[in-house]
Amino acid sequence: QVQLVESGGGLVQPGGSLRLSCAASGSIFSIYAMFWYRQIPGKQREVIAHITSGGSTYYADSVKGRFTISRDNAKNTVYLQMGGLKPEDTAVYYCKMVVRDATQGMGSYWGQGTQVTVSS
Repeated sequence: QVQLVESGGGLVQPGGSLRLSCAASGSIFSIYAMFWYRQIPGKQREVIAHITSGGSTYYADSVKGRFTISRDNAKNTVYLQMGGLKPEDTAVYYCKMVVRDATQGMGSYWGQGTQVTVSS
């Protein structure tokens, strides 16, 4: 079984920065793509950043140039460095990984979510 644990959310002033982390543990054989999503109350969860196993990245227009996704394969961890934060970035942030589990094959796993609030 694979578990993802997120950390790093919190309250930050507009223009500030935060770094989110998401670490996977369990019977992992390999991790392919890693994603960050966010969900604003009353809206659908949306993907904001994606990094492939080869390190290629994708960003939603709403965060491009302000957020950076990265991964540490040795630690089974994905990061989201957020800068230039705006009140409209306030949301619950979720990580997702596509994992080949040593016992159950391929699957997608989600973190528990972490609240990011941007407010003065």
